[in-house]
Amino acid sequence: MDPKITEVSQTFERFKAAFVRNDFDTCTRLLSQLKVLLTAFTSLPPLFQETSNAIHELTTARDIYEHAVVLSVKMEDQDAFERDFFQLKPYYTDASGRLPASPQEYPILGLNLLRLLVQNRIAEFHTELELLSQSALDNPCIKHAVELEQSFMEGAYHRVLSARQTVPDATYAYFMDLLAKTVRDEIAGCSEKAYDRLSTSDARQILLFSSDKELLQYVEREQPEWEIKDGFIIFQKVKDSVPCKEIPSLQLITQTLSYARELERIV
Repeated sequence: MDPKITEVSQTFERFKAAFVRNDFDTCTRLLSQLKVLLTAFTSLPPLFQETSNAIHELTTARDIYEHAVVLSVKMEDQDAFERDFFQLKPYYTDASGRLPASPQEYPILGLNLLRLLVQNRIAEFHTELELLSQSALDNPCIKHAVELEQSFMEGAYHRVLSARQTVPDATYAYFMDLLAKTVRDEIAGCSEKAYDRLSTSDARQILLFSSDKELLQYVEREQPEWEIKDGFIIFQKVKDSVPCKEIPSLQLITQTLSYARELERIV
């Protein structure tokens, strides 16, 4: 076997061993080495040269980048996810006719859609959807992300939060937790404007928490300006802190009458 392929295979085995035991420092170090080693293979994107070991090299490189994407989720590093996903994507598109399908393709494509939804990059979300085949759109991992986006746009926040219990892959939990926070912050903002106060039981139901303890932790961590007193959450303090702008009604009326007189003269 080619010594370069042997070196990549041995390094990748050490990477996978560290990956299983969640040794992120070792994974990061070995992944950097692997990416450098892969640059020696002309069979990989963007060259795609026909070599004697092309299929093996393409398959190994795809596997490495798939692990890199999942590693970025484990490390909760969205920037690394984006970089590694775009390095992986050509193996799903340009090299798709030369390689057998990867079982990780749809879970990772669904992860990317979920990331775009969390980052509120809705235009890019729909652009990615347009590039997918019908068979991909029918896959549970892709359908999960599409249904989440529809629920989010409709304001069906209960469906968004309950979807955390039915994720199609364990790697989705990180982005689902981020999406849940976004949804709860949106509900919290609406609650502040709609109510002066809410009982903790009503607030727990509105914010879709399963216990008072979760609610109180959320308030302490995310909404320190809310006041909890006698079993109620009081929002008035938030409203009082926002300065109200006085509408210059008399000035507006005078200007409107002036415009009307000018129009009458023109006609």
